[in-house]
Amino acid sequence: MPLLAAAAPLGAHADPALKTLLMLDFEMIDETGDTSALPAQNARLEIISQQLSNEFHQKQLYTILDRAPVQAMIDEQRSRFKLNDCNGCELDIARALNADRVLTAWVQKVSNLILNLNIEIKDARTGATVLMKSVDIRGNTDQTWTRGINFMVRSMVDKQQGNR
Repeated sequence: MPLLAAAAPLGAHADPALKTLLMLDFEMIDETGDTSALPAQNARLEIISQQLSNEFHQKQLYTILDRAPVQAMIDEQRSRFKLNDCNGCELDIARALNADRVLTAWVQKVSNLILNLNIEIKDARTGATVLMKSVDIRGNTDQTWTRGINFMVRSMVDKQQGNR
């Protein structure tokens, strides 16, 4: 049963010309079997999720919506699936929030040296991908992860890839 929720922008001064975006947190895809880095990586996932949200807001790439009204839906789906690969569940959540767009994000760990930061933005109504970006980073540290996000956002600004 879909949850009906009023979408509220996080920022007090939402630009009506900007599309609204449900931004879902980064998730980890790690098939290396290395569990020793797990606590640090989980902390980094939170850091870069917040960093990306802040950067999108500051650079006015989208109006970021408050997820609180649909957090239960997010938690329920996340308990069963990775949200970037859940057969459209992210679209249902975005529609329940009345979002124009939904962003899924994941870090793919190839090794402790090679990681990829990925985002995909979809039109919540049609499910069509409007933007997909990936940044390869070398090194599994706070600095490399945050630099990867900085590069991704700077690239989006330079190529005018916001508000699609």
